[in-house]
Amino acid sequence: MSTVPEDEVFAHPALFYRSEREYTDRTVSFVQEGLEAGEPVAVAVPAPNLELIRTGLGTRAPDVVFLDMTEAGRNPGRIIPGVLRAFADEHAGTRVRIVGEPIWAGRSAVEYPACAQHEALINAAFAGRSATILCPYDESRLDADVLADALRTHPTVIAEGREAASEAYDWPAVLARYNEPLTTPPDAALFPFAAGELPEARRFAVERARSLGLAERRLQDVELAVAELATNSVVHGGGRGTLAVWAEAGQVVCEVRDTGLLTDPLVGRRPPERGQIGGRGLLLVHYVADLVRTHTTDGGTAVRFHIGPANF
Repeated sequence: MSTVPEDEVFAHPALFYRSEREYTDRTVSFVQEGLEAGEPVAVAVPAPNLELIRTGLGTRAPDVVFLDMTEAGRNPGRIIPGVLRAFADEHAGTRVRIVGEPIWAGRSAVEYPACAQHEALINAAFAGRSATILCPYDESRLDADVLADALRTHPTVIAEGREAASEAYDWPAVLARYNEPLTTPPDAALFPFAAGELPEARRFAVERARSLGLAERRLQDVELAVAELATNSVVHGGGRGTLAVWAEAGQVVCEVRDTGLLTDPLVGRRPPERGQIGGRGLLLVHYVADLVRTHTTDGGTAVRFHIGPANF
């Protein structure tokens, strides 16, 4: 595997692989190169692949930070702040190297748009940062559309041991493509709110989630997320909004719509600055939810979050 040129500040290659052996050989080589260069290294991939890399590294494994991406990155929206930036910021001033695998065959069709947007936004989040983030893609199990998106979200691609520039690279196009309209189901319970109804909106969400069977220990997450989104609607989204709550595929789903526009694609994905007051609402939603989807246009914004299913 080729090394990253010294004059390239941020590198974000995709690794296309077809077998466990190829996956292990390429990722272990990538990690070893970083360790030999004195770079802090983290590996955030699904648990089975985590063990492949850990075993392949042998005695060097203790020098690497390992994270199960199915847990740390269950919600793709918290990977940048909670995994990638968290590790890079911990080693500020030093080039870091990360293996991050946010897309695997078990991801659902509902989750995938958020995954693709996450991969696109890595390029904005790390622009000018001294880091290399390698993202593996299983060519034998992932759909052709997923692999095509990987060519658009990664400036370089490693396939069959060769690294080359991606002629399809255009991450803003992927971000825009998956800014998809979100359809509220007709059986959703609705609660219009303004500034004076914020406490009622929180109670409505909690009571509805409880009636849909959500575990008591997750109701606080629902309350917190709805409180943040509803407050954002009042402050930044035209002074009012509509809350919807329903059950879908074993999850409780809450959605807040208003007339605001999200102009910053990284909103909710930046770790807070030291001493920062405010501006953490959507970040908190990403941390407590299992999935967050957004759709924003000049006509308004919808933010939807999912809680469940393993937590029922």
